[in-house]
Amino acid sequence: MQASQIEIVPFGPDHLEAAVALSRQAGWPHRTEDWQLALALSDGMVAVEDGRVVGTVLVTPYKGDCATINMVIVDETMRGRGLGRKLMDAALLAAGDRPLRLVATTAGLPLYQKLGFHETGTVLQHQGLAGEIAAPAETEAATDADLPAIAALDRLAFGADREGLLSYFTGIGGFAVIRRGGRLSGFACLRPFGRGEVIGPVVAADLGQARKLIEHFIARRPGRFLRVDTTAETGLSPWLAEHGLAHVGGGITMRNPLANDAADPTATTFALASQALG
Repeated sequence: MQASQIEIVPFGPDHLEAAVALSRQAGWPHRTEDWQLALALSDGMVAVEDGRVVGTVLVTPYKGDCATINMVIVDETMRGRGLGRKLMDAALLAAGDRPLRLVATTAGLPLYQKLGFHETGTVLQHQGLAGEIAAPAETEAATDADLPAIAALDRLAFGADREGLLSYFTGIGGFAVIRRGGRLSGFACLRPFGRGEVIGPVVAADLGQARKLIEHFIARRPGRFLRVDTTAETGLSPWLAEHGLAHVGGGITMRNPLANDAADPTATTFALASQALG
C-alpha cells in the first residue's frame, strides 16, 4: 500500500501506546511519560494505516520565535514509501511561518536537506552511571522566584522564548543556579527521562561554570544513570567522558532557514533540554 493512502491525523492520547512502541523499535529510550511531556508542549500528528499507527511527528512551538520538529518516526515496515516526507509536510504546515530547528539522524538527513534545512552542528549524546564527586560550593538549588531570570537567560542563549517549557520542567524536575554579583548567571535542570535522568538545559557564561552546574547534579546522583546531550562546539564532551558519561551517539543540528544568530557572550547553551526540544 502506498503512503498516499495513509491518513495523517492529530496525535491523541489513544495513540500514546503505539508511539512508545515505535520509539522502542527505533532504539530510543522514551517512556510513556516522556511522550506525554513532549505531546503536552507540542502539536502532534500520526500516520495511520488500517487503524494502526505507522508514523509520528511532533512540532514544538516556542511562541512565535521558532519551533522544533521532532519525534519523526516511521515504522520499519513502511520505510522507503515516502511516509517520512508526508509526515514532514504535515509538520511544516503545523509550524506555519516560524523558523524551524531539528536534530537529524544520518538516515533522515537527505530528506531534510531536500526540504531546505541546513546543517549547523553536531549533537553528542553522553550517558552512564554517575561517579562520586564533591558538590561545588558555587551552585545552589533554584527557587520559584528564579524562574523569570532562568527563562530570560535561556532566551538569550537559545534565541527563543521557552518559558512554557521551563515552567513545565519545574513540575517534574529541579534546577540549580549560579549567581555572580547578585544576579543569576547560569542554570541547569535535572529531570526524569528514559533509563534514568537527563541534565539539561545547561546555560552558563563559560565552560567552567557549565561544569560546576553539571557537577551539582552528578554529586547528588552517585551510581545513578544520567544523560547529557551537548554539542561539539561547547568543548564539554571530553570532560563528560572523564566523569563516566560516555559518548554513545548523537545527531546533526539543522535549521530552516539558516540564520546567523548574534552570539551573546553572557549566555551559552552547553547542554540541550533534549534532542527533541532543543
